[in-house]
Amino acid sequence: MTYLETAAEFYSKVAQKPEVGLCCVQSSPLQLPGLKIPPQMQEMNYGCGTTVHPAELGNSPTVLYVGVGGGLEALQFAYFSRRQGGVIAVDPVEEMRKAASRNLAEAAKENSWFDTGFVDIREGDAFNLPVADASVDAIAQNCLFNIFEPADLNKALKEAFRVLKPGGRLLMSDPIATRPIPLHLRQDQRLRAMCLSGALTYEEYTQHLVNVGFGQVEIRARRPYRLLDCQTYNLDRPLLLESLDSVSYKVEIPADGACIFTGKTAIYMGNEEFFDDNAGHILQLGIPAVVCDKTAGKLGALLSKDVLITDSTWHYNGGGCC
Repeated sequence: MTYLETAAEFYSKVAQKPEVGLCCVQSSPLQLPGLKIPPQMQEMNYGCGTTVHPAELGNSPTVLYVGVGGGLEALQFAYFSRRQGGVIAVDPVEEMRKAASRNLAEAAKENSWFDTGFVDIREGDAFNLPVADASVDAIAQNCLFNIFEPADLNKALKEAFRVLKPGGRLLMSDPIATRPIPLHLRQDQRLRAMCLSGALTYEEYTQHLVNVGFGQVEIRARRPYRLLDCQTYNLDRPLLLESLDSVSYKVEIPADGACIFTGKTAIYMGNEEFFDDNAGHILQLGIPAVVCDKTAGKLGALLSKDVLITDSTWHYNGGGCC
């Protein structure tokens, strides 16, 4: 079987018999007033973080969720859309689609505000999304794209870019590797299906996003995910995998490169009240200004003695300038 067929077979099995602990999140990472999660849906929360960021979900957006899983995040997105077909959930695995439908039916019994018609479950995959060009406000995927080989990841990201409206956003949570994963693990199809051997490094992951045209990438969270030990995985030293939550925007890439926000700030400490670089960045004396990594590098080089560039927090939550 191909690695994609192995993954489909694996998730067909865990759809029929939930495997609690398959991924690192076994409880809803986002508690919302008036939202109740059915136990079976909770058990099938096969994600490595969250893609549900309330600040991105105003004005009842149309959300396309790729890889429906047990339906938990589809339900959370529906909490914000609250209209027929506001959430489109796509999955190639029939058993997973059936399980999500059952779970959402249970959710409708426990949540008076929810109607199963709020989530439109469709057959499809990340390479052929069953929606029109520029038709959705947001796309989300949790712990799926890391399974793809680099060429397939590129296809999936291009397809996401195609269906997003201008200014739309791609909400993702995926494992990343703190160093390149050895070949013998990358070639293990079952480990890849389990989200343990297909992860790219942070630099590779973000470069893929920029390469398909996303002009702004924001890192919402970065945390430990799994440790691959020497004995089990035949390694000369342990390899840490991390979980990365990000939001990427379908906006034009600036002439000087994409803007990636990781929580850095620039603090001016010179002899004037403020510093203006005449490129849209004004730094007030002693006051941190949130900047993207590209601007942080430029200001650090321009004002090596008069500016302090703080480290990435990896928990960026808006504001600042490019």
